[in-house]
Amino acid sequence: MESSESNVSSPSCRSPSAARNWFSSIVRSRSSTALLPDNSAPGDGAAFSGPINNKRQFHGVAFKTGDYKEQVVFISGLNEGLLASEYLEPLAIALEKEHWSLVQFLFSSSYGGYGVSTLKQDAAELDQLISYLINKDDSHGVILLGHSTGCQDIVHYLRSNAACSRAVRAAILQAPVSDREYMATFPETASMIELASMMIREGREAELMPRKANSDTPITAYRYHSLFAYNEADDLFSSDFSEEELRQKLGHMSNTPTLVMFSMDDECVPKHIDKKALVSRLCKAMGGAEKVEIEHGSHSLSNRVEEAVKAIMEIVKRDGPKGCEDPWS
Repeated sequence: MESSESNVSSPSCRSPSAARNWFSSIVRSRSSTALLPDNSAPGDGAAFSGPINNKRQFHGVAFKTGDYKEQVVFISGLNEGLLASEYLEPLAIALEKEHWSLVQFLFSSSYGGYGVSTLKQDAAELDQLISYLINKDDSHGVILLGHSTGCQDIVHYLRSNAACSRAVRAAILQAPVSDREYMATFPETASMIELASMMIREGREAELMPRKANSDTPITAYRYHSLFAYNEADDLFSSDFSEEELRQKLGHMSNTPTLVMFSMDDECVPKHIDKKALVSRLCKAMGGAEKVEIEHGSHSLSNRVEEAVKAIMEIVKRDGPKGCEDPWS
């Protein structure tokens, strides 16, 4: 989360001390697998494009620790990809003890790609990944773990009724915060939203915004407006929505066991927002989702690793899959 008077970065709020040493081990370890094409070697840069039981296709790369029939799929936030938080390494170890795998997927929107992507595209790619896990790894079902904007992906995906969404046994939303409310703290944002609105009205939604609108990566008028304008596609967790508006956006989550993990010192939540009240309202809108409030936790929870892993493992053990409903039936 960096900003200057003339340039504003989108709210990744990422801890700079990601566990890079573990990234090396995940590539080398025999217990870790890169999900690549059958005819590709790990590291050759190829994307998977083969058929999956002649029903779905998976275009992408994912890293999986362990070789088990149940998987936790981690979905990172803006500007992020692999190892977005320091809790992922100990989480993978804890999951392996319970015979679960941790899957980290590189979406086309990962890292700087979010600026030219959409929630709809993320949902389609997530559906392809789950299809791959079902058909190639004989998955018994998955739990989705979203961080930051990854929470928006989960909410959008489960609303879509996509083919493989029935394989989702639970959802964990870690740091479901409002990109709009964070960016509203910068004085440049209002004028940039107006520019994006004008470009969309002129049919130029796919064109890039000026560099000063988003200094860390190119971003289209559509995605800028979606992330930072009021009540647009990415605007799901804002504190200024009414109870009914939140219910309309989040009410479908009541169909899936859901845990909301909220950091009480989240640097991406403006100081004027009552965090306790917000997380309670979000959970109510989801039909009574569970909540874990982590005192002094940062946005990525890299300073509260043990608490993060404990909360995640509790829902994995309790609400984990007992057998996957066939999405093709």
